[in-house]
Amino acid sequence: MNLNQVLSQLANQGVKIWAEDDKLKVRAPKGRLTEETRELISKNKTELLKLLQQISISATSESPSKPLGRNNQETNQDILSINEQSLWFVWYLDPDSYAYNVSFAGKLLNASNISTWQRVFEHLLERHANLRTCFPSLDGKPYRQISETPVLDFQVINATDWSESELWQRLDAEHQEPFNLENGPLVRVRCFQHRAEELTLIMTLHHIVCDGWSFNLLLQELPILYQQQQTQEAILLVPLSHTYQDFVRWQQELLASAKGKHSLDYWREKLGGNLSVLQLPTDYPRPSVQTYRGDSCKFSLSLELVKQLKELAEKRKVSLYTLLLTAYQVLLHRYTLQEDIIVGSPVTGRSRSEFTGIVGHLVNMMPMRSILKGTISFTDLLMQTQQTVLEALDYQDFPFGLMVEQLQPQRDSSYTPIFQTQFVLQKSQIGDLVDVAEDNTSKNWGGLSLIPYPIVPFEGQFDLDLEIIQTDYSLVGAFKYNIDLFKQNTIERMLSHFQTLLEGIVADPQQPVSRLPLLTAAERQQLLVDWNETAVDYPHDKCIHQLFEEHVENNPNAIAVVFKQQKLTYSELNSKANQLAHYLQKLGVGPEVLVGICTERSLLMIVGMLGILKAGGAYVPLDPSYPSERLAYTLEDAAVPVLLASESVLDSLPEHQAKIVCLDTIGETITNEGTDNPASQVTPENLAYVIYTSGSTGKPKGVAIEHHSPVALCYWASQVFTIKELAAVLASTSICFDLSVFEIFVTLSQGGQVILAQNALDLPNIKSEITLINTVPSAITELSRINAIPDSVKVINLAGEPFSNQLLQRLYQQENIQSVYNLYGPSEYTTYTTFTLLKKGTTTQPTIGHPIANTQVYILDSHLQPVPIGVVGELYIGGDGLARGYHNRPELTAEKFIPNPFDNSTSTRLYKTGDLARYLPDGNIAFIGRIDHQVKIRGFRIEMGEIEAFVSQYPDVKENAVIAQSDPAGGKRLVVYIVPKQESTQDTSLIPHIRKFLKQKLPEYMIPAAFVLLDAFPLTPNGKIDRRALPVPDTVPSGLSTVYVMPQTETEQLIAKIWQEVLQIEKVGIYDNFFELGGHSLLIIKVHKKLQEVYAQNISIVKLFQYPNISEFSKYLIDLERQKETDSLTTGQAKARTDRKTSIKQQRLQRQKNRRNK
Repeated sequence: MNLNQVLSQLANQGVKIWAEDDKLKVRAPKGRLTEETRELISKNKTELLKLLQQISISATSESPSKPLGRNNQETNQDILSINEQSLWFVWYLDPDSYAYNVSFAGKLLNASNISTWQRVFEHLLERHANLRTCFPSLDGKPYRQISETPVLDFQVINATDWSESELWQRLDAEHQEPFNLENGPLVRVRCFQHRAEELTLIMTLHHIVCDGWSFNLLLQELPILYQQQQTQEAILLVPLSHTYQDFVRWQQELLASAKGKHSLDYWREKLGGNLSVLQLPTDYPRPSVQTYRGDSCKFSLSLELVKQLKELAEKRKVSLYTLLLTAYQVLLHRYTLQEDIIVGSPVTGRSRSEFTGIVGHLVNMMPMRSILKGTISFTDLLMQTQQTVLEALDYQDFPFGLMVEQLQPQRDSSYTPIFQTQFVLQKSQIGDLVDVAEDNTSKNWGGLSLIPYPIVPFEGQFDLDLEIIQTDYSLVGAFKYNIDLFKQNTIERMLSHFQTLLEGIVADPQQPVSRLPLLTAAERQQLLVDWNETAVDYPHDKCIHQLFEEHVENNPNAIAVVFKQQKLTYSELNSKANQLAHYLQKLGVGPEVLVGICTERSLLMIVGMLGILKAGGAYVPLDPSYPSERLAYTLEDAAVPVLLASESVLDSLPEHQAKIVCLDTIGETITNEGTDNPASQVTPENLAYVIYTSGSTGKPKGVAIEHHSPVALCYWASQVFTIKELAAVLASTSICFDLSVFEIFVTLSQGGQVILAQNALDLPNIKSEITLINTVPSAITELSRINAIPDSVKVINLAGEPFSNQLLQRLYQQENIQSVYNLYGPSEYTTYTTFTLLKKGTTTQPTIGHPIANTQVYILDSHLQPVPIGVVGELYIGGDGLARGYHNRPELTAEKFIPNPFDNSTSTRLYKTGDLARYLPDGNIAFIGRIDHQVKIRGFRIEMGEIEAFVSQYPDVKENAVIAQSDPAGGKRLVVYIVPKQESTQDTSLIPHIRKFLKQKLPEYMIPAAFVLLDAFPLTPNGKIDRRALPVPDTVPSGLSTVYVMPQTETEQLIAKIWQEVLQIEKVGIYDNFFELGGHSLLIIKVHKKLQEVYAQNISIVKLFQYPNISEFSKYLIDLERQKETDSLTTGQAKARTDRKTSIKQQRLQRQKNRRNK
């Protein structure tokens, strides 16, 4: 506790002290001079006596009402500290921002003398030179200018008749009024006069002249100065022996010394390599330019938890700060799944006692970096963090702004460099009473009675802050967040998770950080149980072909399948399938026997599939259009003893050992076979089919599905879709793709018509009245574009690919379409796992909904722990649709199909999808993309599906895909492949427009380095984009150009000249990065000012961050010039029209006047 705080505390208690004959005298009201107070005075007796003697000498030479004199002479102009330079630069970027305003407001009940308050603030400005400072600039470089005479911005407002809400609005408005750092003043005071004894006061300062420590100093001094002015007594304030300029000079000397160099070396080593950017799951897309709009969620930890935390810190011999910082790092790790976490933490910047009384911006930031491996225990991490903190404190005086300049981390205008979150723990001080206060009760403010008004903070300087205030017994604080990234309920959940985490830590600090509890019991119940309560009854004793047979009995003459001009009724289809089944049984086909089927799309394809199932076997689909090598592998791996094939594909089949059954010619052979349903020993637990899907090794893997799974699918479909909607379903998907199971077997199980087509784009040639289309988004996009969706269609099911909201709304513009569903499911879980009905008019990106009947979905981290709502994790699936596994691949089956950790029985399993997703607050699931489609570039973890979603929003883009490729420098770069809506891809003028569009939507690090136009995408056999077959684009520069490219155009040459002058280098290439060439914030201001002089128009300085090389920035300038010309032309035309109208009106008035004069 410093002397000011001692004096403030004594004043609060009504204790008066003075010096008399070299002795310290004390007087206090009865009962106020407690043992604690006596001890406080005794402990500080020598310093208090010395101070009071100095004050006494001063008081004899000056009148108490005379303005306080300065203790030191300040130079009128001076350089800025590194800290001030950083804040000045932030202000220069956005001079209209109030992000760094600091305010104190409250209603005074017994100190309402306005003239006294005005003198108090004048004294305050006289005492602290920094409060009368402004920061003009010369040639882009700011300097300090101190006003010799205090100019106080002090206003009195009559608020006698104001309501409480009117007062609040005005206080907020005063807080939000930006400062002009170049002109000042940077302190303002407003007094709102109420009744005679009531006054509301708000003091607002810019952070550049007042940090948190300074703020508390001022709030300690203000009531002392008020009482002194009222009583005319000597001022009990410690004389200031040092000024802010002393701090600046000391900082410069430090940086020039060996210790300064050693400090920089330490931070270089600590922050070496690619720094990971904290990627908290956000509710809104990150703006391309960082915003500073913020809010906060306050909390208070229970007294019992606080007691346990303090005990744990004491037991582990660490500070409470270290314990809470470690817990916060764990929270961030669990939210982001990142192992490299950097948290900024402020220090006062007053490591020397001489600076404790200085008002100014001395606070400094220390990056605290921790590596959190999932297996590390909390106790071990705590020890690691303690070591980090102790080391960092040795080098705390090295300015953070200079650290950024020297380390040159990857810069992006969408986030702060090095760290994006802050942690603060501080002891309760008088300034905190404003933040802590939630009630409307008065507080003792240095002997004055004050009702605090907590000003809504503008806390968006970082993505997220955790600030905690420690009192004697409690911990209160707030999560402060950027509202352009997060919703309030998201932060409220995070707050709850932090409290749960702390409770878990004190309960068992030896736990691995991955096992510490995060979710409340209610959340676990919701995520693991409530949102997975999908159990419904269905015919567990049935096989898939038996559902078809029921409709044969009920409606034998109904049409079952249509292909071109051919049709089969349910009875005809059943008879043909039964004859084939009897024949296959004679060939040895029965339960667990795999039968291949390789045929052109025809009625016989459906006969063959049903025949295999009725015989008790399982079909293995082979598409005749597949490469011979793939067909050969499938036949060999499945080892089918029998292969059904159409005559047209026989010659193209690879060598195999199977017996061929030619479906085109077998009719005569099986004529004598029975048409009755054959008896077989097949059960719902036997295989129904094995579909081969692409494998990561390049070898397809066979997904083995049992009968009960498609039966469950059919029953779910019967509850979601009506008989009318399933009356005629388009079957356009290859039977090698599991969408075909829905198209064929769901339809036949409900008595509908299967309308066979070669593919979805064959729809315009189909005459049947189709009611439901089940396909991939890319196909429906093309059908919609050519207006080929029939008027009979009521329902569209989309699956297999992400799609935009634009496509959804375009589909709903066709009035006959009543429902559009988005469905998700891997082949390993019988066609569909989740679904949602997408609403007409919705503006959000389509989700994949919630689990279908008898299905469980879990979103887990890498340690199989459920992640909170909003947090990205891997999707795991369980339920009745789960595959048996992979055919002949026991090791892969064991790897991908794991025991269900949330079920005590040993029989249930979960499928590890490799897909990333997150729960939304309403229980719907947002699909993020494949784990293997994530890439880390320059410290950023990027999900390419997110970029694809934004590219698809551009009107002229039909399809797109984003991949990561190696760049010439050995790193990674993003490449976007685009199929435009226009017919030709030769016109590359589309590319700069798309790039410009993306720069308005995405951060710089997510902008692809290369754009490639294609006529069409190469596709896999299942109809998905074959990313491996995409062409490699021409080499493009990425980051710092490895090859010098000379500026060519006039604009490029002009920019290069300015760069060379400012950076003091001889040669600049158009792909060189400004910051990698040594540029920093102050230099970029010089560049900006020189560009402003040349172009004589408003150039946004933020664009210099967005376009850090000459090639990109020159394009921006050219676009700006064109826009200026367009605006000028438009303005000129408008003025001409106005002039013509004015002229016509004047002529008309003149004619009227002439007529009147006749």
